[in-house]
Amino acid sequence: MSSVRIDRWLWAARFFKTRSLAKTAVEGGKVHLEGKRVKPSKELSLAQTLEIRRGDTVQTIVVKELSDKRGPATAAQNLYEETAESIELRETRRSVRRMERAGLSVPSGKPDKKDRRALAQLRDLDQHWEQTSDD
Repeated sequence: MSSVRIDRWLWAARFFKTRSLAKTAVEGGKVHLEGKRVKPSKELSLAQTLEIRRGDTVQTIVVKELSDKRGPATAAQNLYEETAESIELRETRRSVRRMERAGLSVPSGKPDKKDRRALAQLRDLDQHWEQTSDD
């Protein structure tokens, strides 16, 4: 097999549950081949790079094997390899989302006088807490 339709391959690699969902994603511009939008009928070959966007998640993968038949998940994972940059970016986005859900945010800059005083109060409170727990 020298080439496979991109929508069939995405379905076989288990990125989408149905082939029609894969087709809709490709038509909607959620899948880019070598950095360009493609049609669902575009033929995919080995060693090509795909960028797949699902919600907030973006995966950049390299095609290792071709298949137009959907098999078990372990076999589907052998069809592609995710790039190291993509994995790192996904992990950082996941940790940022986790922090935001916990009510934390990355500061936009250096703390001002009011913020420094609040931090000092927290530090003093923490030291006081440690001293009382030791006694």
